[in-house]
Amino acid sequence: MVPARPTAGRRRNVLNASRDPTGCIFVTGATGYVGGRLVPALLDHGYRVRCLVRDARKIDEREWRNDPRVEVVQGDLDDPQQLAAQTSGCSAAYYLVHSMVSAGEKYATRDAELAQNFATAAAASGLQRIVYLGGLGELGSDLSNHLQSRRKVEQLLAATGVPVTTLRAAMIIGSGSASFEILRYLVERLPVMITPRWVETECQPIGINDVLHWLVACLDNPQTAGRNLEIGGPDVLSYRQLMQVMATALQLRPRLIVGVPVLTPRLSSAWISLVTPVTYRLARPLAEGLRNRVVVLDNSAQELMPHKTLSVHDAIQLAIAATESDKVSTRWSAAGPIPGDPDWSGGKVFVDARSIQIEAEPMAVFNAVCRVGGGHGWYAGDILWRIRGWMDQFVGGPGLRRGRRHPENVEFGEALDFWRVVGITPGQSLLLHAEMKLPGTAQLAFEMSPLDTGATELQMTARFRPQGLLGLLYWYAVAPLHNIVFGGMLRGIKRAAEAGKNE
Repeated sequence: MVPARPTAGRRRNVLNASRDPTGCIFVTGATGYVGGRLVPALLDHGYRVRCLVRDARKIDEREWRNDPRVEVVQGDLDDPQQLAAQTSGCSAAYYLVHSMVSAGEKYATRDAELAQNFATAAAASGLQRIVYLGGLGELGSDLSNHLQSRRKVEQLLAATGVPVTTLRAAMIIGSGSASFEILRYLVERLPVMITPRWVETECQPIGINDVLHWLVACLDNPQTAGRNLEIGGPDVLSYRQLMQVMATALQLRPRLIVGVPVLTPRLSSAWISLVTPVTYRLARPLAEGLRNRVVVLDNSAQELMPHKTLSVHDAIQLAIAATESDKVSTRWSAAGPIPGDPDWSGGKVFVDARSIQIEAEPMAVFNAVCRVGGGHGWYAGDILWRIRGWMDQFVGGPGLRRGRRHPENVEFGEALDFWRVVGITPGQSLLLHAEMKLPGTAQLAFEMSPLDTGATELQMTARFRPQGLLGLLYWYAVAPLHNIVFGGMLRGIKRAAEAGKNE
C-alpha cells in the first residue's frame, strides 16, 4: 500500500505548520529510548511539545520535564476519541510506539491495532503530519516478521489520509540502545564466537544523534511529507566487521568469529539473551531480522536534508564515553508499561518486614537505598543474588543482566537488575516490583521515617503472593536465606548512609 500523498492545499498547510517554531508537536513514546531524547531536541529547535505517556511519573526526573513549553497528557493509544482530543491543536505528531517489549509474540497484531487507532485520531483532530521511525530493509518475501510489522504500521498510519513521513533506519548506535548493548556485550564477553550465516549480512548503522537530527529536520522541509526516507551512517559493514569495529573501540583484541549454517534464529536469540542484557522475548525478533540486508538504497533523505553523519567507529566511541561517564539519558529497558500496585487483600500473602535505625538523615538513607543493583550489587549476599540471577536467566527471565542506567540516580519505571521501580518518593520511599520468573507476585518496599534524635528508621518489607503449591514451596525454600540477604542489605545500607553523612 502506498502512503497517501497530500494535496497541494494540504501541502501548504504542512509548510506553514512546519516552519512555525512555536507550533505544538505531539510526541508518543516520550518515555522510550528515542522519544526521551527527541523531546529535548525539539525544545532546542524552539518547538512546544505535548507528550503522551501512560504514567507521568516516568518522566518526573527528566531535565526537560519542568520546561514551560512541555505539556504532559496521560493515556494510551487504545481510545481514538480520547487521542483525537489530546492531539487537538498540534500541527504534527511523532509516532514512536513499538509493542515488542510489552506484547511478546503478539507484538505485530498489537502494533497494527495501535497504529490504526492513532491514524483515526490524527484524521479526526486535523493533524497535518505524522512522523514515524520505521525499519530499514529491502522489500521481498524473505523480510523478517519484525520488518514486515514496521511496514504494516507505515501503511496503517497513512490509511486515513494524514501525510506520513517515515524515516527508515537500521541499527541505532547510542548509549543505552538495545542494539548497542547487544553488540557491546557480545564483543566484550566472547573472544571467540560461533555465529549463523547472518554474520556476513550487510547493515548500515546510524548514530542516535543523526537519527534525532533527521527526525527534527524533516518538520522544516515540506517535501518530506508523504515520503518514505531511508537514513543511515556513512559505513556499510557486515555484522562480522561491525563486531571488530566494536572490539577496536573497546581496546580489545580482534574477535575470532566463525560463521556456521546451522544456528537457527531461535538458537541465535537464545544465545543473545544468555550473553547480553536483552531478554529472549526481545532478542527473537531482532535475531530474525539479522538475515535481512539493511542498507540505504534511496539517498533522498540526504538530498532533501543534507547532513554529515558520524562513522560507525565515532558513534560507538560516543556511546562508550557516555556509558562510562554515567551520562545515559535514556535506556531500552525502561520501555513498556509499569505494573500496577497489586491488591494484596485476599489469598495468602507472605510478609518479611525488618527495620534498622540509621544515624543519618532520611535523604542520605534514601540515596544509599537507591544504589542497589547493577555493578554496586545488593550490599550483602551478592553470590546468592548472582545465583538467583543465573537461575532466572536459565528459565527465560531477565536475571541480573539489565543492570541499571546510572550508578546512583533512579527514576520511576527504571530497571534495577530483575526489579522495576514502581514507586519513588525522594527521601521517603522506594518500591520495587519483581520481574524475575516467579511462581507468584513479589514487591520490595523501603520506607524512611525521621526520628526525633535526628536519626532515621529504615523499614524494608518484602511481600510475596504465591501461585499454587509451587509458590508455597518457593517461599519456604528461600525464607531461610532472608536473614543473610535482607538483614545484610539493611546493615550495608546503614554503613553506606552513615559513611556518606561523615564525608
